[in-house]
Amino acid sequence: MSVTTVDYHTAGEPFRIVTGGAPDLPGATVLERRAAAPGGPAERVRRLLCHEPRGHADMYGCFLVPPDDPGAHFGALFWHKDGYSTACGHGTIALGVHAVREGLVEADPGGETDVVIDVPSGRVTARVRGTRERVESVTFVNVPSYVIARAVPAAGVKVDLSYGGAIYAALPVSAVGLSVEPANLPELIGHARRIKAALADHPATRHPADDRLSGVYGVIFYEDVAGEGLRQRNVTVFADGEVDRSPCGSGTAARLALLYDEGHQGPLIHTGIAGGTFVATAGKVTDQGVVAEIEGMAYRTGRHTFELDPADPLGTGFVLR
Repeated sequence: MSVTTVDYHTAGEPFRIVTGGAPDLPGATVLERRAAAPGGPAERVRRLLCHEPRGHADMYGCFLVPPDDPGAHFGALFWHKDGYSTACGHGTIALGVHAVREGLVEADPGGETDVVIDVPSGRVTARVRGTRERVESVTFVNVPSYVIARAVPAAGVKVDLSYGGAIYAALPVSAVGLSVEPANLPELIGHARRIKAALADHPATRHPADDRLSGVYGVIFYEDVAGEGLRQRNVTVFADGEVDRSPCGSGTAARLALLYDEGHQGPLIHTGIAGGTFVATAGKVTDQGVVAEIEGMAYRTGRHTFELDPADPLGTGFVLR
């Protein structure tokens, strides 16, 4: 097996785009392909790229797939070490940079190019500013985000549930007696796992329109940061104990919905645990929720060809955490 990728990071969070060697994924939509992927031939590729020694426990990436209809440029099926996610804001930002720099979408001579992408949660846009030679920034325009429930008890704390393409549980990090610091990650991962497990069967975690989007995907621990405007630092623990190094794109959208509901209508300056920052604003408000526009930037880190020697006893790899 041989797989080629182009790798990026968005605010420190990795994103590995498969450019060759991915199997065909059945389905008429990206959401249908997500449902069909587990257990199929795509699993070997996902494991090969996420697991050690070629990846790590917090690796993230995607398969490029056909769009749901001609209204989008392409589709993206996001994956991580535990499976396939419904949304990925940092990945959408990286895909915008990738599409313009690699010529998948022709750069608008006016300096602003909309890259339209179908993902499992719906249709999103990466608004790319700059040229093919030099991309300056990308704004992730998400599906509508909204509040689901407030003060839901879970594992000894209370969390707010909101949707930003995936369902997130948010709570101030002070509720668990900690701060958003790298040294606290082992404890924060433990709290997140307990919170997520406690919410596994909660009725508020069911998506109202499509059960394939149900379930708590991530737990967001946040704290206020001094400075002008609304500033917060966060760490999002998603899937089975994975840590987002960025401020988490879809999680930032979910936080914006909560803050907008509380009366905050200005920008949210959101900093991740690795120090990268997203700036989120409410682009518009619809009857479905707040359409978050989240500005960030992604940078290419390498081009790779990964191989699997058929004699390798470790096969597609392993995960130690």
